[in-house]
Amino acid sequence: MSTPALPPSLSDAELKLLQALVYQECGMHFDARRAHFLEDRLQRRLRECQLDSFYSYYRLLISSDGKQELARLLENLTINETSFFRNKAQLDLFHKFILEEILQRKQARRDFSLRVWSAGCSTGQEPYTMAMLISDALAYYYLRNPLPTANVSPRPLVPPPWKVEVMASDISYSVLRAGQEGAYNESQMSSVDYSYRLRYFDKVGDRYAVKKAVKEIVHFDFHNLKTEYLPQRNDVIFCRNVMMYFDEPEQKRLVDKFYRCLNPGGYLFVGHAESLLGLTDKFAMIHRNNGTAYQRVEVNV
Repeated sequence: MSTPALPPSLSDAELKLLQALVYQECGMHFDARRAHFLEDRLQRRLRECQLDSFYSYYRLLISSDGKQELARLLENLTINETSFFRNKAQLDLFHKFILEEILQRKQARRDFSLRVWSAGCSTGQEPYTMAMLISDALAYYYLRNPLPTANVSPRPLVPPPWKVEVMASDISYSVLRAGQEGAYNESQMSSVDYSYRLRYFDKVGDRYAVKKAVKEIVHFDFHNLKTEYLPQRNDVIFCRNVMMYFDEPEQKRLVDKFYRCLNPGGYLFVGHAESLLGLTDKFAMIHRNNGTAYQRVEVNV
C-alpha cells in the first residue's frame, strides 16, 4: 500500500514571492502573524491546480493564462464575514444624524441626488442595509419637508425628486453574484426585525428575497481597492473591516483615494476596530452615542 504524497512545503523565498504578488495585486499584507493563513489558502489552490510546487504555482499566477487563477486566489484570501445591521451604534449615527445633515444640505442646494458606496460589500447585507435605512430616512424627512411634486400612487421607495444610488463593490465575483441574487436564509436574517422583513423582503420558500424596489437602488460591481478606478462623487463611503488587511502605507494610500472619491463634506465609515488616527489629517472624527465616522475636511486654498 503506497503512502500518500506529502504536500509540498512553502520555502521562505516562495512565501516572499507570493506575499509580494498578492500585495501588488490587491494591497493585502500578510505579515508573520498571518503567514499561516496565507499558506493554508495557497495549499488549497495548489491541490486544485494539481501542481507540485509553490514556485510553479507562482509562475502560473504571473502568466497570461493565470488571470482567472489569480482572481480565485484573491477570492480565497478574503474572509467574507458580514451581516445585516452590523454595528448598531454606527448605523444609528448614519441613519439618525448624518443622513439628516446630508439631506438638509442637499435640499438647500436643490441637489436631490444621494450616492453611497459600500466598499468590500461581501454578499450584499451591508449595501441592502444602507438602502433600507436611506429609504426610512427619506420617508421621515419627506413628511417634515414636503416637496411640491405630484403624488404618485403607490408611493415609491425613493420619493421624487430624490434619486438614490448605493454602489456595492468587492474583489470576489462569487460574493457579488450572491449579493445580486439577494436571497437570504433564516440564519442570515437573524438581525433583521419583523417590520423590515415585511417592508423590504418577500418570503420565497425558506428564504427571504430582497424586494425589487430595493434591488433597483443597489448596483453591484467588481472593484479592486488597489486601483485608481473607483466610484467617484460619493456622499458616504462604508469600508468596514477591510483596511485591517493592509499595511500602513497601503492604508494611507487608500484613505487618500477615499478622500478623492467623496463629495465635499462627505463621510467615511471604517470598522469598529479600525481608525484613521495617525493615517491622515484630511478627515475629522465624528463621535456620537458610541458611533464613529469621519468627515472629509475641506482645505481652503
